Amino acid sequence: DVVETQEHYKSRWRSIWIMYLTMFLSSVGFSIVIMSVWPYLQKIDPTADASFLGWIIASYSIGQMVASPLFGLWSNYRPRREPLVISTAISVAANCLYAYVHVPHSHNKYYMLTARALVGFGAGNVAVVRSYIAGATSLTERTSAMANTSACQAVGFILGPVFQTCFTLIGEEGVTWKFLCLQLNMYTAPVLFGALLGVINIILIFAIFRERRVDDMGRQYKSINSDGEGSDVLDQNTEGSIDHVAVVALNILFFVILFVFAVFETIATPLTMDMYSWTRKEAVFYNGIILSAIGIESVIVFMVVKTLSKKTGERAILHAGLLIVLVGFFILLPWGKKLPNIQWQEIKNNSIPRTAPSEMLAPFWSLPELQLPSNHTAEPVGCPVTQSWCLNTPRIYLAQYISSDVLIGLGYPVCNVMSYTLYSKVLGPKPQGVYMGWLTASGSGARILGPVFVSQIYTHLGPRWAFSLICGVVVVSLLLLEIVYKRLIAFSVRYGRMQE
Repeated sequence: DVVETQEHYKSRWRSIWIMYLTMFLSSVGFSIVIMSVWPYLQKIDPTADASFLGWIIASYSIGQMVASPLFGLWSNYRPRREPLVISTAISVAANCLYAYVHVPHSHNKYYMLTARALVGFGAGNVAVVRSYIAGATSLTERTSAMANTSACQAVGFILGPVFQTCFTLIGEEGVTWKFLCLQLNMYTAPVLFGALLGVINIILIFAIFRERRVDDMGRQYKSINSDGEGSDVLDQNTEGSIDHVAVVALNILFFVILFVFAVFETIATPLTMDMYSWTRKEAVFYNGIILSAIGIESVIVFMVVKTLSKKTGERAILHAGLLIVLVGFFILLPWGKKLPNIQWQEIKNNSIPRTAPSEMLAPFWSLPELQLPSNHTAEPVGCPVTQSWCLNTPRIYLAQYISSDVLIGLGYPVCNVMSYTLYSKVLGPKPQGVYMGWLTASGSGARILGPVFVSQIYTHLGPRWAFSLICGVVVVSLLLLEIVYKRLIAFSVRYGRMQE
């Protein structure tokens, strides 16, 4: 056995920290515009509807689903620096394209679709990040490293909406630089900032990142895809077959976890605009604050789960996380009797009060809106009469919405980190690039179907149908977890090389 040297240890963890940064920037690239996509889309292309919004959100995941297995395969046979740099450069270029989608005179929504798909393609490097961390940590380090990785991802989701909320101060008009044909406003400034962060990431990958690997017991050995870095150790622990039933089951569970969260984050803006008569600017501002709070909650959960998993195990925590998500969506079902304010198409100004006098005495949690100091114009607000369910579906009270946010913000990070941890342990010491690529692709597939599903079901049938179906999906996933529960053990434990 070759004991890891101190130099190898320090280099290994410096590289892992660069992977944390890459994961953070990947999530920022997604979340920094998530709250403003819908109002920006309405502004640059009035022909776009809520259904097309689903495709805009999903395009990111389509790109990531295609790229993840490719980058994962690439990372198995070549230095990981190559796919990391190329993918980040693609994301930088795509963010710059997004800043110019207002320039064409027509078909602007398709340019936005292309830009988001390319950003997602660049985010396929998540598979490379996860596979590197799995191969660069021992079994005892794995849960903590995966939790840190997911925490960095969550921090990206926190700061993305925070950046977007700060950039709303620039306003919808902002500043125009004619010589660059660029409008710097609340919609374009965030993606340009994301492009700058991507450039910094590329520089750090070249300067600091090095290939380092250890086996499940922490002994160093040469990485298959490294260029001479590390020491040769006879890897006898790769003998044995992977439990593919457990692998498939975890892919399905991960799909469900990402599916329900994609539904949640996609529906936030349209739902609050419909239920609480918020304007576009209010919806971006308030949901940005709410998602930021959820992100902070998630980071705390990631820190706690590292300690908790040592006492209860990853499987039990995954089970609890799914139950919490189920309760979160159950609470979100419309239970009251009061209908949302209706947005009549012929209303062209804001001379009609948005809050009826009788509602002035209602408790704060049932108020239909929050007031944001701004100069309101002719923007119609409320639940569009074109959505027939608005006329007979009770309003989801603000207390329901916030309670659901808190529970989903608790359950999702638990499920996310436990899925990745269990998956990497089931795969064992063999190169995980392709397998991580497939797991990322399954999550991306969920992000494709989730927004499309919720935009179609929500638009045509309303929140009652949409959230009831989500509850059913989570129940099925809990049953699947019960079936494969005993198979979700580490590769080395399965073959008796280590004790659980």
